[in-house]
Amino acid sequence: MHFRGIKAMDAWLSDKKTIQRSKRYYAHFDVRTDIGRMKDYVSNPKAVAAHGFYPFIHYEMDMSKFKRGKGVVPKKRDICYAAHIDRCIYQYYSHILNEKYNERTTCDGISNVAVAYRTNLRKSNIQFSKAAYDFIRKTENCYVMIGDFTHFFDNLDHAYLKKQWCSLLECERLPKDHYNVFKNITSFSQWELTDLLAINELKDNKAGHRALNKQSRVLTAEQYKNNRSHIQPNMNHYGIPQGSPISGMLANLYMLEVDKQIHDLVEQYHGFYMRYSDDFIVIVPDEPNNNALNVFSEVRAFIASAPRLKLEPSKTQYFHYKEEKVENIGKAIDKGADDSKKFINFLGFSFNGTKVFIRSKTTAKYYYRMHRKAKNIAKTGGYTRKGNHINLSGLYTLYSEHGAKSKRGNYFTYIEHAEEEYGQDEEIRHDLKNNMGKIRKVLKGI
Repeated sequence: MHFRGIKAMDAWLSDKKTIQRSKRYYAHFDVRTDIGRMKDYVSNPKAVAAHGFYPFIHYEMDMSKFKRGKGVVPKKRDICYAAHIDRCIYQYYSHILNEKYNERTTCDGISNVAVAYRTNLRKSNIQFSKAAYDFIRKTENCYVMIGDFTHFFDNLDHAYLKKQWCSLLECERLPKDHYNVFKNITSFSQWELTDLLAINELKDNKAGHRALNKQSRVLTAEQYKNNRSHIQPNMNHYGIPQGSPISGMLANLYMLEVDKQIHDLVEQYHGFYMRYSDDFIVIVPDEPNNNALNVFSEVRAFIASAPRLKLEPSKTQYFHYKEEKVENIGKAIDKGADDSKKFINFLGFSFNGTKVFIRSKTTAKYYYRMHRKAKNIAKTGGYTRKGNHINLSGLYTLYSEHGAKSKRGNYFTYIEHAEEEYGQDEEIRHDLKNNMGKIRKVLKGI
């Protein structure tokens, strides 16, 4: 058996939460299933070693952002979603690697460095950001580096990833089942969602997507065979798809050596290092024997030592914190650094030296979505195309304080959790004012 006992792994496979996480109700090239039904198959190394993976279905997610003074800034993100049986296999092997990864990071003393996609930390970005800001305040006088990797998932080098995979499993060559999973998450293929809609004579809109997902499969066996020319293989020696259950785990695996190097370096100076996927923070106390500029230079060198791993210059920032004041010193360290930010921003929270609050662009995104939804309702006069009156309670549940206590929760639920964690001395919601009034203003005239 893999790294845990048979009973432990069987218990995980049979757990209701595990099964629920594996369920997806979209249509794909295979019929819907879940890991509970397929546990004997996914836990059989011989079956996985011989498994033929389906192409991912690919689409572009609209990640457009609203920025003050600039309006809507267009942004797209490539999303790939796996066939149902493939998803179960990726979920199982992600769990295996995560368990081994947790052991390795504990042994290496870096268990609290990489905090995204973990199975054993049981914390949120609220708590992670608070740990960073608490360290800054406790240090009182320090230098801070905020970093972001360029197209992180799209640039993961396959040979280096395989090397890290072998290192984690402590083997020279990947076992056949692991190799098949590795091969298909790197040399993956994809089929455009727009093409599948066209083959099914459906429009590329919400109605078309709903109709496609009502089908048992996106294509019949004959349609699949006759349209294989639509399959697009990844011809590069780098990049893994975003959206699979194993992608996040592999990103952490890729960073294993770099995380260790940066942590050990920063620890020498009694500093702090944390990484959440492609975002990270390094804090170095401003002490007589500490040369923070040299530390940051070495951090950049460690990052550059990993194949295809690059910092995004426009998102790399440097600050000095002293006497409850934050100063952006980016240009003094690196000419390409961003010196426009006046506050330290990490994991959705900003720190101005005295108070912590929700990052302004996060609030702007919330207002943009709320305004768009309310405006669309206002345009209809409050009625659907069929002449039915639109119940505004749904809008208020999603976008007002009244929905914070609903079963689903909303943005204000998150705000309340942040206020509970940070305490009332902060100004978490300082940008959220007269929310109900803003909704009513957009709806005026209905």
